[in-house]
Amino acid sequence: MFRRLLRLLSKTVLLLMLASAALVLSLRWIDPPGSLLMVERSLEAQQAGQSLHLQRQWRDADELPDSLKIAVIAGEDQRFKQHWGFDLDAIAAAVQHNAQGGSVRGASTLSQQLAKNLFLWSGRSWPRKALEAWFTVLLETLLPKPRILELYLNTVEWGNGVFGAEAAARAHFGIGAPYLSAPQSNLLAAILPNPRERSAARPSAPTARRALWIHQQSRQLGGRHYLDQLERPRFNWQPYLPHWAPDWLKD
Repeated sequence: MFRRLLRLLSKTVLLLMLASAALVLSLRWIDPPGSLLMVERSLEAQQAGQSLHLQRQWRDADELPDSLKIAVIAGEDQRFKQHWGFDLDAIAAAVQHNAQGGSVRGASTLSQQLAKNLFLWSGRSWPRKALEAWFTVLLETLLPKPRILELYLNTVEWGNGVFGAEAAARAHFGIGAPYLSAPQSNLLAAILPNPRERSAARPSAPTARRALWIHQQSRQLGGRHYLDQLERPRFNWQPYLPHWAPDWLKD
């Protein structure tokens, strides 16, 4: 009986792993209609007896301004181009900082934040962190960096009921995302650590200072040049093909 249960459990886990991988792979071509965080916020509002109007409209990557892309990277994950989902240096620094007490510093990458917002619930439990790590690995393995960034910008929470760059631009500045200026992009990136308590339209002094810092960091990263380098070089497998391989495969 124990062996049967173990085999059943193993098959179930394997099936769930394959299903989650297929789900993430589909995001290469399919734009998700929403996120689990949106569902969670809606349920929280219902339980509190409040009405929450969820705002979200998808924008393709080529419709989003480069200033917003680089500002979010500069503010949230400056090693986005280099890492494969986990910034080990940032994690080590956060652990050391948090061990000293005081304010808690996070070290989540854009990929980790996307995994959490898109697929998981809020919280700090170990099961949720394990699932976050699993989905982060899937995202980084199965999707290119520009697609991860596009998904993030259309999924991240930017206010109470405000999700994605288009809704954020309209809620904070009354314009569409393609028309955001560089200063407005910096302000939107500056409120991401706590978007439900900060305002990009009426920034506090700390938010304004953070926006200025993000502007400086964006320039140091290289702006558009950084974005052009997001695509990882493709593995050149042609030298390893046998001489009898067909021409169409070599091409």
